[in-house]
Amino acid sequence: MTDNKLNYIGPIPKMLTFEQDRPAWWKRIPVAALLVVALPTLLAAIYFLLIASPRYVSEAQFIVRSANQNAPSTIGAALQGVGLAPTQTDAFAVHKYITSRDSLRELSQRYEMSAILAPPGADAFSRYPRPWEDRSTEGLYKGFQRFVTVGFDSTTGISTVRVEAFRARDAQALTEALLAGGEQLVNRMNDRAAADAVAQARQSQEEARTRLGAAQMQLTAFRNREQFIDPELAAREGSQLIGGLQAEVAGLRAARAQVASEAPNSPQLSTFDARIRAYESQIDTERARLAGAAGSLATKISAYESLALARELADRELTQATAAVINAEQEARRQKLYLDRVVSPSLPDKPAQPRRWAAVLTVFVSSLLAYGVGWLIWAGVREHRQD
Repeated sequence: MTDNKLNYIGPIPKMLTFEQDRPAWWKRIPVAALLVVALPTLLAAIYFLLIASPRYVSEAQFIVRSANQNAPSTIGAALQGVGLAPTQTDAFAVHKYITSRDSLRELSQRYEMSAILAPPGADAFSRYPRPWEDRSTEGLYKGFQRFVTVGFDSTTGISTVRVEAFRARDAQALTEALLAGGEQLVNRMNDRAAADAVAQARQSQEEARTRLGAAQMQLTAFRNREQFIDPELAAREGSQLIGGLQAEVAGLRAARAQVASEAPNSPQLSTFDARIRAYESQIDTERARLAGAAGSLATKISAYESLALARELADRELTQATAAVINAEQEARRQKLYLDRVVSPSLPDKPAQPRRWAAVLTVFVSSLLAYGVGWLIWAGVREHRQD
């Protein structure tokens, strides 16, 4: 008698394979990944794709240069090629002005900045003020800085100013106003530099003119007091007179000697002697008037020469000061700065900000990196505990 066998053909029951049911894929995602990666990316996508207000960007480029700025040398061009061009501090002054409170105050005098930075319909995280900001002057300044940026290219020396606004016309108007304010700042810097340089030169010129006038007055007072226009000329005339008298004395002595040799007892000899004594007395008088006596011309000439020298020095100083004024004016013109517009403020025809998909991708990549770093740290801590 044979036994009948029952054979089962079909899938093996799960209870016999000891296999467990695998959860759904979304249940296998770690909660930390959802919180660190998925949630921020979702919020960023909702904000940037659905809520963020479009902003228009107006851009302008300018360069600040001096009138005598020369082309760079071969070495300078090589340094510029590797990004080692010298910085332009004057351009940086314009940069600071554009993002300063002064520029905001001047813009507020022309435009209603609160209305431009917070028009109807703008989202709460883009406009001014944001939910955590207050409506104050300092808050307006901080909000203004979010909408204005200035950059500088060290290889070309060109500066770029970018202004964001919720309307295209507002962005262009603000950019134009900021450039106009920068030009006014450069003009004020030119005026102040020229005024300082020329003012110092003019002050030296006035001081030299004052000293020349004082020296001339002293010389005039001396002439009036001594009744001499030029004591040196009087001394020369006195010397010529003494020379003439000596020549007369020599002639008389020669004539007397001739008469005495021909007629020793001639009555003319006494006449010659009287005339010689008179001439010699006059010579002594003229010599005493020139030098030796307390009131002689030598003392007066010394004082006159001192006064004349002081006047000559003052005159030279005035000449040099006048030349310095002319040089200062010319140098001020050569050193004058100019703000030249390379690119005028543009009128955007479509919004450039925010870059929605780029912003979402940035949030996703950043969150993913943060999660990866955190997971590596946690894995290292867990392995250390197991050891």
